[in-house]
Amino acid sequence: MNILENLQHIILTHIQQTYNITIETCKKIDITINTDDKKADFGDITTNAALIIAQEIGTNPRTVAQALAASLSHPHIQKIDIAGPGFINIFLTIQAFKVLTQELYHQDKDFFKPTIIKPLTYSLEFVSANPTGPLHIGHGRGGIIGDVLAQVLRFLGHNVITEYYINDAGNQIGKLGLSLKIRCLQQNGSNEQLPEDAYQGEYLIRLAEQCIAEYGNQVIEQPQTFFEEYAQKHLLQNITETLRSYGIEFDIWFSEKTLHTSGAIQKELEYLASRGYTYKKDDALWFTAMQFGDDKDRVVQKNTGELTYIAADIAYLQNKLQRPADHLIMILGQDHHSYVARLKAIMQALGHNPDTLDVILYQLVTVKETGELVRLSKRAGKIVSLNDIIETVGKDVARFFYLNRKADAHLDFDITLALEHSEKNPVYYIQYAYVRAGSILEKASEHAEFAFGPEDIAYIGAPEVALLKKIAALKDVLENIGRTYQTHVLSYYLLELAHHFHHYYSSNRVITHEDPGLTKSRLLIVSIAQRTFKHVLELLGLTTPESM
Repeated sequence: MNILENLQHIILTHIQQTYNITIETCKKIDITINTDDKKADFGDITTNAALIIAQEIGTNPRTVAQALAASLSHPHIQKIDIAGPGFINIFLTIQAFKVLTQELYHQDKDFFKPTIIKPLTYSLEFVSANPTGPLHIGHGRGGIIGDVLAQVLRFLGHNVITEYYINDAGNQIGKLGLSLKIRCLQQNGSNEQLPEDAYQGEYLIRLAEQCIAEYGNQVIEQPQTFFEEYAQKHLLQNITETLRSYGIEFDIWFSEKTLHTSGAIQKELEYLASRGYTYKKDDALWFTAMQFGDDKDRVVQKNTGELTYIAADIAYLQNKLQRPADHLIMILGQDHHSYVARLKAIMQALGHNPDTLDVILYQLVTVKETGELVRLSKRAGKIVSLNDIIETVGKDVARFFYLNRKADAHLDFDITLALEHSEKNPVYYIQYAYVRAGSILEKASEHAEFAFGPEDIAYIGAPEVALLKKIAALKDVLENIGRTYQTHVLSYYLLELAHHFHHYYSSNRVITHEDPGLTKSRLLIVSIAQRTFKHVLELLGLTTPESM
């Protein structure tokens, strides 16, 4: 527990003991560290405790606030003000921030980790696009949400297994093989046209050219299964390469086909039948999903004998939970919103707690260029795939721009801004802060060898306070992500940290030869800031350039 957390705990304990409030009332009380330098007049710690307690006991909030302010004292509390209807604003001493500086420097990244944690095992599935074409622009959003969430959960001390579910069974694979075979026939001069429901993408023309170059024109004599396997193999390789260039590697690539060939699906359907959770109707086999909260029962086997996607989902969820995992997380596009109740129903029918499954839904992505929406057509030069995005703006910008908005909000990917090499571009602005910090430290080392010691906190003063509080706030940000999975707040935090650092640099001369004590104190702050930038950039999967 660092000094700020300790003070928050002391304040809450004092409030609880003074008014003998319940744990439920305590949960309503906010004791917040103020990291907004524009609100310095509201103190370093603000609490709504008086308003909550006054409502509970039926009295005036300012009366409660005055009583708490008069009775609360601590060596690190400089003064207490009451604002508005009864908000309590607490101002800390400079000594408190000197202690905070020491903690940040000596603990480094451990400062931001939970003091006590029960490690969990998470099965985290994301992207999982069908291997029937390149990853499109929307997949970039699910990819970065999943990858950053995995990094944060691991940082917090959990075990995370990342997983890509390959939909390599079902009608779409047959359709893919037929589409490629027709493209190969066309390369051989045939006039045969693709059916309307075939895969029309130009990527299959390029794949057909590659296939013929590899096997010759006689490849058209191969059965359709050859083209199915060839297309799957190469398209999955394309997906893997795109994800790797995006900075994403998966622990497990799980094949849906193995659920069919191993008999796992049939085994789970028999299990559900033994518990009375399936029934026959119109010669089809149905799962009693409504019994578990779904809006309707679901077909698991058609009257033709063909298994549905839901049948595979049943076996897949069972497989995940038997590995085992304490918690399942799936990241899906918004068009899967009705899928959540179905998955929860399956979990219950299999005898598992549906609360151990969380589904994160993300909204659509559109691309803008010079303020105008880009039509996602096949016209030359227009961006239509995730790989196009990465090649156009680079991995760092792509990852940050995809993450820099709440998952359930629509995202406009601004290509014009992404290509800016100025402070208008948030990635440039952030990385420049990191480079600037490194440049200051390098410049200082040219004049003298130095190492930081306990005496270097002596000149920590008011100019450093806002930056120190923002740095320390990273711990709360990470723990909040661990609870809510809202990864976008990490990009917000990093942008705000860059703003605080640039403001600190522009307002304060760091290297002052006539005052070596002040210089060492400020270099210590710069060093802590640089390390914090590095930690967050690494969690986001962004590079840490040495120069710009």
